Amino acid sequence: MQDDKNLSKIDIQDQHIMDNKELSLWESFIPVIVLMGFLAYNIFFADGVMFGDYSNQYILLIGGLAAALVGFFNKVSVVRMFLEVWENWRSIMIPIFILLLVGALAGTWLVSGIIPAMVYYGLQVLSPEIFLPASVIIAAIISIATGSSWTTSATVGIALIGIGSALGIPAGMIAGAVISGAYFGDKMSPLSDTTNLAPAMAGTDLFTHIKYMAFTTVPTILVTLVAFSIMSFTIDTSGDADISGLLGTIDKTFNITPWLFLVPVAVIAMILMKTKPLIALGTGVVLAAIFAFIFQSDILTSLSDSSFESILNAVFTDTQVQTDNEKLTELFSAGGMGGMTWTILLIVCAMVFGGIMDAIGGLAKITKALLSMASSIFGLFASTVASCLGLNVIASDQYLAIVIPGKMFKQAYEDRGLAPENLSRTLEDSGTVTSVLIPWNTCGAYQSGVLGVGVAEYFFYAIFNWLSPFMTLTFAAFRIKIRQLTAK
Repeated sequence: MQDDKNLSKIDIQDQHIMDNKELSLWESFIPVIVLMGFLAYNIFFADGVMFGDYSNQYILLIGGLAAALVGFFNKVSVVRMFLEVWENWRSIMIPIFILLLVGALAGTWLVSGIIPAMVYYGLQVLSPEIFLPASVIIAAIISIATGSSWTTSATVGIALIGIGSALGIPAGMIAGAVISGAYFGDKMSPLSDTTNLAPAMAGTDLFTHIKYMAFTTVPTILVTLVAFSIMSFTIDTSGDADISGLLGTIDKTFNITPWLFLVPVAVIAMILMKTKPLIALGTGVVLAAIFAFIFQSDILTSLSDSSFESILNAVFTDTQVQTDNEKLTELFSAGGMGGMTWTILLIVCAMVFGGIMDAIGGLAKITKALLSMASSIFGLFASTVASCLGLNVIASDQYLAIVIPGKMFKQAYEDRGLAPENLSRTLEDSGTVTSVLIPWNTCGAYQSGVLGVGVAEYFFYAIFNWLSPFMTLTFAAFRIKIRQLTAK
């Protein structure tokens, strides 16, 4: 994801992985067991509200406390733990600002009529029969062009959620299609920082990595498209009669004009020109506010006593445009920056847990244990996949899920005579794409917050993301496209 976290690749590669000889393997798993135990109890016995609306945040902090206690009994200083947490917090400053701007973007794009216009024209172009596979393809194209799954979700993703919801398609399906396409593009784009990071960690070059990754990635996206095509013909949708009613309601409520598309086109153009996401999204907010004054003066005056106050509310707080259609009224609502509070706090708490686990040496200990179990070539691939998945859960960050296994497993692949692109491909197939499937991972929290769909809702439908690790293991099991470095 291009500049999603504003970390230079040199800084990421040079990151020190904490090791602690005093720490045993079973002690490393204590915080993980505590975290998983509380999460399981909260989901299955407390209906997700054991500690109120912020249950997951509190549970991550409890897991962090357990890790700190383990570290304390293994001679890890409080200062070391705090510094590691602080480094994690520093690394998420840009994502937090992006989330705030995405909240403001959603609010201003609503009151300016941009999102309603996207829904209005999208309903006429994207029929229910092709909507899901079309969403995968659209998201993939934008993500390849921008190198960022985050930017894709914040622009076309939001629009596709609106269009699909108006058609009566379940939000989880739409989000799964968007995320599948976005992460395909993120993996295959030379502009993506994870696509640059993986070969750098493994010791191969960018385009060798992309070419070799295509062997597993293309079949996975083809299976995904087939699955969504089948779903499109089996789901119940609103039908043409309802669509005509929806179009009439949108046209009556908003001043719909193609000129509104100048704003998203400008934002995407800035991203393609490698403008920093904060500047591009911030420009999108300002332009949308101007367009709201020009095209939607009636909407602004209906929302508040003054048009300026309506814009401020759209940026910072809840906004809902009333229509004579209950479905559209629910759709045309946004939480502004305030609506991102839950997601931001989840990311902050996840960084506490991941930072302390790294500081006490738990991440390195668990990864080394997985490496020691790799007694065969397939076992080596399986251990790499398990390590990436585990670090996405424990460290809550896809960058660490690439960096730590990359450092730990690089020599093992060389010792087995395997070319480095085997490792780089496996890191992407299991580290990059599965991050969005973990609710407290920075990627899972971001996508859930931006699209307004919980991870549990889209998990099954993010087919490309959970299928990718299985595909790479299948190739390893049958020795398909496993390139040798030297004959052994």
